[in-house]
Amino acid sequence: ALWESKSKLYSCHSHDLRLSHNPTGSQGQFPITQNVTVVEGGTANMTCRVDYNDNTSLQWSNPAQQTLFFGDKKALRDHRIELVRASWQELTIRISDVSLSDEGQYTCSLFTMPVKTTKAYLTVLGIPGRPEITGFTKPAMEEDVITLTCTTSGSKPAANIRWFRNDKEVQGTKELNATGKSFTVRSSLQFEVDKRDDGVAYTCSVEHESLSKPYMTTEVLEVHYAPHLEITHSLIIPQEGQYFKLECVSIGNPPPEPVLWSKDGGELPDIERMIVEGRELTITTLNKTDNGTYRCEASNHLGTSSAEYILYVYDPNALGHHGPDHALIGGVVAVVVFITLCLIIVFGRYLARHKGTYLTHEAKGAEDAPDADTAIINAEGNHVHAEEKKEYFI
Repeated sequence: ALWESKSKLYSCHSHDLRLSHNPTGSQGQFPITQNVTVVEGGTANMTCRVDYNDNTSLQWSNPAQQTLFFGDKKALRDHRIELVRASWQELTIRISDVSLSDEGQYTCSLFTMPVKTTKAYLTVLGIPGRPEITGFTKPAMEEDVITLTCTTSGSKPAANIRWFRNDKEVQGTKELNATGKSFTVRSSLQFEVDKRDDGVAYTCSVEHESLSKPYMTTEVLEVHYAPHLEITHSLIIPQEGQYFKLECVSIGNPPPEPVLWSKDGGELPDIERMIVEGRELTITTLNKTDNGTYRCEASNHLGTSSAEYILYVYDPNALGHHGPDHALIGGVVAVVVFITLCLIIVFGRYLARHKGTYLTHEAKGAEDAPDADTAIINAEGNHVHAEEKKEYFI
């Protein structure tokens, strides 16, 4: 009994010593927590610490104020919640397979007198589903108006959707709907289909803080449109005896086929020299009889198109003796001579106008002077104002 009494006294004395060595006293007995953010389906560790504790228990409670752990004792039957560490200075628990319903404010309590509590908020990020694009009609027809819609569900907070036409971003119209704690996000693009949209890739990109990289999905637009034809030729100046090729270049979807060639509204006259291979017409040896209008024609289910080329075959001998155009050269020389004469006349008249400037009446007033000295003075004074005595003539 004496030993038990001494032990109690020693324990009480040690407790007093701990208090006296704590510089903040009871202020050190205050739980410390941190907010936690976790992705849905992940694991959250909730930690509560105290700088000083005199053997007082710590407790974790969920947003519904249900006790999860009191010290190392589990209070709520939830297989997802387990103890990580329990001591007088720390109580850490782990919540596995976190769901959106686990989000909220958790409370750590230190059972002193009075009880001290600290809050920690658990944020659960909802992962968006992979996007889907709807509204594609394959194939689309030129001048059709179509609406493409990209949808993703399950995000929290709401995901962001971006559209790209090939590599260039284009703006869509966003729509947001809440489903419980998560969101369904839609973005739509509406445009009139052009033949330039054929083969264009439209990409929907979903961005969210729970993702390390965006989710993307792509659809390639197929556009059907009427054909357009052009004829290209292998020679700028076709000459007799040369090899000559015409090609009917066509664009259209579906590709316009077959390509039909004709000359001057009828069939090709010389099938031995005029060879048709697909879109190409080759004339192996040109001569003057090949002069005329060549036409190619092709069609698909949306329409028919044609193109024409006028062929003129030159005589190589005539081209070789063709000299310079003397009439043209003579005309240029005449114009240069005329301009030169005009300049000479104008310059001469300018010199004539300014060459006649001279001073007169230099001694005006001298003849009226009463004596010689006054006459000299009057003459010198008139030189000072010589600018007033200029006369001009033409």
